[in-house]
Amino acid sequence: DLRGVRNLCSDKGPGKIDAYIAVDGTGVDRIVNAGLGSHRYRITFRGLGGHSSGAFGLANPHNALGAAIHYWTKDADKFAREKGVRVTYNVGVIGGGTSVNSIPFESWMEVDMRSANQDRVTKIDQLLQAAVQKALKEENAMKMIGPDLTVEVKLLGDRPSGEENENLPLVQEAIAATAFIGAKPMLGVGSTNANIPISKGIPAVCIGSGGKSGGAHALSEYWLDDKGYRAGQRALLLLLAEAGVAK
Repeated sequence: DLRGVRNLCSDKGPGKIDAYIAVDGTGVDRIVNAGLGSHRYRITFRGLGGHSSGAFGLANPHNALGAAIHYWTKDADKFAREKGVRVTYNVGVIGGGTSVNSIPFESWMEVDMRSANQDRVTKIDQLLQAAVQKALKEENAMKMIGPDLTVEVKLLGDRPSGEENENLPLVQEAIAATAFIGAKPMLGVGSTNANIPISKGIPAVCIGSGGKSGGAHALSEYWLDDKGYRAGQRALLLLLAEAGVAK
């Protein structure tokens, strides 16, 4: 959850930070001057668990988790299609259970939701909370024996959104450095270490580490060191420009 840069930009840090330059991703053309806000959760349904036949009728955590996923993604899909700043949602990891013939004692998922607009993040978060409680209530109402399920909603990440004006000196310096090495500058939004300083009013941008890549986070993800040295050149130029070496 960006703990390093959070600490750096907090009262525990080294002191006043005049500007922050992050390096994340690939390529040499993109300049992130806006932070993509996000919330991440681990949702865990818990129950007694038992034999699939001998303890049949117990509330099943997997049933509740499946219902929660269904309700959230259905409502989130409608919300994501509404006119407004782009918002995304994802169920990234699920787990739980011990065997095919046992009622699980817990079932969990880890989810992620993002938007450059903090209000949109809050809204899709509310949809998640409502879906979880609805699923919990329904599964508990269906049980024939045993205690109710419980649910734990644990916040794993809370990244603030924000945006730096493109006329900010640091952003203009990043644009100039990018153009100088022969690349076409493109301003954009991203979820990077720059989120924290941007949200605190500290001039910040994020630039790429060079090369060419594709299929981010997929099995087909790749990176090619195609003139990767240009990223180092751009980073050094930007650092020197912000430091005022040329003045």
